[in-house]
Amino acid sequence: MNITPFPTLSPATIDAINVIGQWLAQDDFSGEVPYQADCVILAGNAVMPTIDAACKIARDQQIPLLISGGIGHSTTFLYSAIAQHPHYNTIRTTGRAEATIQADIAHQFWHIPHEKIWIEDQSTNCGENARFSIALLNQAVERVHTAIVVQDPTMQRRTMATFRRMTGDNPDAPRWLSYPGFVPQLGNNADSVIFINQLQGLWPVERYLSLLTGELPRLRDDSDVR
Repeated sequence: MNITPFPTLSPATIDAINVIGQWLAQDDFSGEVPYQADCVILAGNAVMPTIDAACKIARDQQIPLLISGGIGHSTTFLYSAIAQHPHYNTIRTTGRAEATIQADIAHQFWHIPHEKIWIEDQSTNCGENARFSIALLNQAVERVHTAIVVQDPTMQRRTMATFRRMTGDNPDAPRWLSYPGFVPQLGNNADSVIFINQLQGLWPVERYLSLLTGELPRLRDDSDVR
């Protein structure tokens, strides 16, 4: 698919975008994930490096991978990303929930056993990702003490806030750790804006900027405004 290049932006604008992007992509680790957890939660999204990051943690630590995501307003972006991927494009997508598609990636390409993949395929938004995932964790035979939450970097901080709000002060709730897989960075080349991260399966730049813009109203501290 041909994507129209996004025209260059001023250095100050690029810097501002990267500051916001880094803040949204809440990362409780520096670099790789050394912390041994009991579970990884992958919230449904269409960013391939994020999906791969969650699968890698689950495979390397040999822990369950809980995948949350039904069919929502952004599911078609996942279908498109899968179709363009050099390896994952063999996976059937049309009409399927995000979680079932990503479960195929986890099993077929990352060799995670079926019994280690927990599927939540009814959620359609960030709040339901958290609520339904927590409900599924509560059904686990063994208590989950620590869970690493992986999400689209533009939604990572919001997703973490949602998980923590829903468990509140519950002493039996898992410790939620945040990991976006990578932190997006933009830069200018000769005639367009590009991702400095040379990774397969990122958003088009225009889509990424649209997602960041959509998060801006949530950044305002206006709880006391009447």
